[in-house]
Amino acid sequence: MSCAKAQMVMPTAEQVERLTAFLTTYKRIFVLTGAGISTGSGIPDYRDRDGGWKGAAPIQHQAFVNQLSKRRRYWARSMAGWPPVARATPNPGHHAVARLGARGGLSMLVTQNVDGLHQSAGSRGVVDLHGRLDRVVCLQCDNRLSRHRVQDMLIDMNAGWLHDADAMRPDGDIELGDVDYEAFNVPDCPLCGGILKPDVVFFGGAVPGTRVARGWSGLAGSDAVLVAGSSLMVWSGFRFVREAARQGLPILSVNRGRTRADELINEKIDADCGASLDAAID
Repeated sequence: MSCAKAQMVMPTAEQVERLTAFLTTYKRIFVLTGAGISTGSGIPDYRDRDGGWKGAAPIQHQAFVNQLSKRRRYWARSMAGWPPVARATPNPGHHAVARLGARGGLSMLVTQNVDGLHQSAGSRGVVDLHGRLDRVVCLQCDNRLSRHRVQDMLIDMNAGWLHDADAMRPDGDIELGDVDYEAFNVPDCPLCGGILKPDVVFFGGAVPGTRVARGWSGLAGSDAVLVAGSSLMVWSGFRFVREAARQGLPILSVNRGRTRADELINEKIDADCGASLDAAID
């Protein structure tokens, strides 16, 4: 979890000093970010301070692939939830990480987020561990489409359905209330008629091996690990911190609430990610 705007906890001077010392002591920092770094951009996180779900658990990979009813429900909600995610802009935390990278202070940036905000802030070579929400892939022929194009397809096929909203969730999904999802039309791949899926790793799905390999390569060339805005409750990110601890690398976490790796982390800063990073990387 991190720092929703209404619950922002500003870092103390002592916390900023500790984070600054960490960032200046180590020159090849492996940075792992989670949903908490994007809450300052208006994108809510999944979990509470104890690491539990704030609402209903996100859609599962197998349910999306195997059940048309689940795909209808996902795309109907995504049609309304995608525009506010697409309008989101980087916050001071994203820009701070980009500054750290620009001055050569990080070895690799790995994010569990699917919003693309690190790239929008200027970071390069980002490993999007869970993919990107602005891309769509056909599960049959691997045709790639932009999410904006798919949005146009959804709107054309579903006149009268809500196609924009103020609220959002981390995966672009929103609650629509009591609606008849069976009446919703799901577009197929325009090339082969196959199933279209957001190019993200749903819960229960596997992170592509190439992304994991890039992460391992980055960790191998690092002298410290910074975790920003992640509870590390999912294995995809936790594995890197566990391995860093096994190797004896210093690990610092900036996160609101507990993490799965509390026993492995050397230093913890319980404060707003964006404000902490912005102050330390100034």
